[in-house]
Amino acid sequence: MENAIELEIIGLTASHSQSGSFTLVLGELEGRRRLPIIIGMFEAQAIAIELEKITPNRPMTHDLVKSFSKHFDFTVEYILISDMREGVFYAKIVCQGPYKRVEIDARPSDAVAIAVRFEAPVYCSYPVMEEAGIEEADSGDSSKAKHSEAKEKPAVKKKEPSLKDYSLEKLNQLLEKAIQNEDYERAARLRDEINRRN
Repeated sequence: MENAIELEIIGLTASHSQSGSFTLVLGELEGRRRLPIIIGMFEAQAIAIELEKITPNRPMTHDLVKSFSKHFDFTVEYILISDMREGVFYAKIVCQGPYKRVEIDARPSDAVAIAVRFEAPVYCSYPVMEEAGIEEADSGDSSKAKHSEAKEKPAVKKKEPSLKDYSLEKLNQLLEKAIQNEDYERAARLRDEINRRN
């Protein structure tokens, strides 16, 4: 697809900051940037079930879309994470039927859950990746550094100040460190705070 970057699902992790939320990490197929998106537990479960090829007893909502597609003769061509406004991502599901092609607005979490069921590619617009993408740190010796840092951490964790209390320079330093530690959830929060100030 022109004017967009193809992504793959890198992983799903439980969110430490928001109970019941997960971080969906998407990565460039031909690049090093990651796109972390905070999603709900239901959508995370819907994506994970399909990735693991688990068949639920009763169809889930996203499975119903696939059933509709079979009966009404349409398919999902691809999904596009098309926009980001005030920290909220927007997506489109591009469907092809016998007579016309349609773009349907969707939340990225639902769009990805549908894409995995249709084995449809996932794309991101260049502006969204420029604004929200996080460059993956070099994998050289970062794992060794990560392990040594983990050992040096004190047993009692101090309560961290709010991101609003940090200077822009400090936020950029914290963002770089979060990326090196592959803490994409924290990196996403830092990125959003930096974007709010710019």
